Amino acid sequence: MTTLTQLASWQALALHSNTIAHMRELFQNQPTRFEDMSTKACGLLLDYSKNRASKETLSLLFSLAKESKLEDKIKAMFAGDAINNTEQRAVLHTALRAPKSKQIYVDGVDIVAEVHQTLDKMEGFVRSVTQGQWKGYTGKTITDVVSIGIGGSFLGPKIVSQALRPYWTGDINCHFVANVDASSITEKLKTLDPQTTLFVMSSKSFGTQETLTNTLSAKDWFLAQGATQADVAKHFVAVSSNVAKATAFGIDANNIFPMWDWVGGRYSLWSAIGLPIALLVGMDNFRQLLAGAHEMDNHFFEAPLETNMPVIMGMFSLWYGNFFNAQSHVVLTYDHYLRGLPAYFQQLDMESNGKSVTLNGTDVDYSTGPVIWGGEGTNGQHAYHQLLHQGTALIPADFIMPLNSHNPLGQHHVQLASNCFGQTQALMQGRTYDEALAELNGSSLSDSEKKLIAQHKVMPGNKPSNTLLMDKLTPATLGALIALYEHRTFVQGAIWEINSFDQWGVELGKQLGNDVLDRLVAEHDAVALDSSSNALINIFRHAKI
Repeated sequence: MTTLTQLASWQALALHSNTIAHMRELFQNQPTRFEDMSTKACGLLLDYSKNRASKETLSLLFSLAKESKLEDKIKAMFAGDAINNTEQRAVLHTALRAPKSKQIYVDGVDIVAEVHQTLDKMEGFVRSVTQGQWKGYTGKTITDVVSIGIGGSFLGPKIVSQALRPYWTGDINCHFVANVDASSITEKLKTLDPQTTLFVMSSKSFGTQETLTNTLSAKDWFLAQGATQADVAKHFVAVSSNVAKATAFGIDANNIFPMWDWVGGRYSLWSAIGLPIALLVGMDNFRQLLAGAHEMDNHFFEAPLETNMPVIMGMFSLWYGNFFNAQSHVVLTYDHYLRGLPAYFQQLDMESNGKSVTLNGTDVDYSTGPVIWGGEGTNGQHAYHQLLHQGTALIPADFIMPLNSHNPLGQHHVQLASNCFGQTQALMQGRTYDEALAELNGSSLSDSEKKLIAQHKVMPGNKPSNTLLMDKLTPATLGALIALYEHRTFVQGAIWEINSFDQWGVELGKQLGNDVLDRLVAEHDAVALDSSSNALINIFRHAKI
C-alpha cells in the first residue's frame, strides 16, 4: 500500500463510500441542500449539491485534503518552489496574471517585472498591427494572422479566441495551424494573401517538429509568391526562448517574445503565447482575461478548503475516481462560444495527471487522471447523454452555462437553460419502474407491453453533476473559469502525490517519432524494430509515388 491509501481519512472514505444514500433521499432529507452545497467566487456560482455526498462525505474529503497537506502544497506552488521535481522547475503560471505590484523571485530574478515588460511589448505589437502601423513587404497593412503551434501553444489561444468571439474587434482575422498534416496548412494558405499575412510561430525551442515544419512550409509559400528573405522579418514573429534559431530563420530579434521554463505549455495562454487572443480582442480585454484568472488565484490561495471552489471540484473528482471507479469525466458547455472548452480541459487534466508513479518514483496503487471528454449542449443530449443516463459506467458531469446570452433571440436561451437544468435533474433523480409504468397507463399498450417498455424506461439516477453558472461570458469570467480548472487539476495531483507538471509520455512519443522519421526517409527498408513497426514503415515507403 502507498502512503496515501494508508491515511486514516482515505480508509474512512473507502468505508463511507458504501453507505451513501441515493441523491433523491439526500435531497428529501436536506431541504437546504442547495444553500448548503453551493458557493460563489470570481463571478462564478458552483452548485455541487447534485453529488453523491452528505455532510459526512464533505468532512472526510476535507480531512483527506488536510491530511495530505494540500494547503502547504498550494503555498509551495505560489511561492515558486520547484514542485516540478523531475525537471527541477518552479510552476508559476499564476505569475503570468499577477499584478505589477507583486514580486515573485525565481533564481534571484523578479519574474513579475519580466511578465509585465512582455505584456507591454505585446500591447505595442498588437496596437501596431491592429491600427495598421505594421506594414507588409509591399506596404499593405496586415489583415490576417496565422498562429502556428502545437499542444498548449495552439489549443489555449484557439479555444479562448473562439470563446471570446463577441469581443473581437474586427481588425484582424486569425487562423490556427497545429497538425503536421499538410492539408491543414495548405487549406489555410489557399485563402490568404502573402502581402497582408503575418505568421506567429510559437515554440520554446524553435524546433518543435510539427511547428517548425509548418513554419518552414509557410515561409516557402511566402517566398514563392515573390517575397525575399529580407521580407521575412515583416511577416514572421516568434514566441520562443531560442533567439539564435529565430533570428537565423529571418525573424527580427525585436519581434521575438519570451517563454519561460517555469510555465508549461498547457498553462501558457496567459503569456505571449496568447498573442493571437490579444490581436483578436485587444489588449484591454486580454488584461481582463488575466484579471479574472488572478482573482481565482487569490480565491484558491486564500479561501478555506470548505469554501474553496477548485478544492471542492478536485476532491469530488477524486471521490468518484478512487472510490466509485469512475474512469471518465464529462464537461458539457451550454454556450456555443464555450464549445471548445472540453478539449482544452482534456489536455489540461490528462497531460497533467496521466501519471503512474508518485513524486518519489513509487508505483501508485490507485487510479489517477480520468478521461476528460464532452461537448456542446444541447447537441450531446441527442447522442452520448444516453450513456450518461442509462449506461452502466458512472460518469460525473460538469454543466457550464452563462445566465445571459450575447445573442438574445426569442426563446433560445430559456430553452437552452431548461435543457441544462433538466439534464442535471434527470441525472440526479432518474426514473423508477413504478414511475415509468404510471406514465404508460393511459396508452393503448397491453399490460405485458407496458411492463416491458417500463423496464426500458427506468433510469437509476444518482448520477453526479456540478453546475457552473456565470452572469455572462466575459474575458474576466472566462479567465476565472479556466484558472478554476487549472487549480482543480492541481488539487487532484497534489492529493495523489504525483507531478502534474511534467509530461514524459509526450516526450517518449516525440523521441520514437523522430527515430521512425529517420527510417521512413532512409534508402533501405526498416529491419531493426519490431515486426509490426518495420512492416508499417516499409509499406509507407513503397507506397510513395
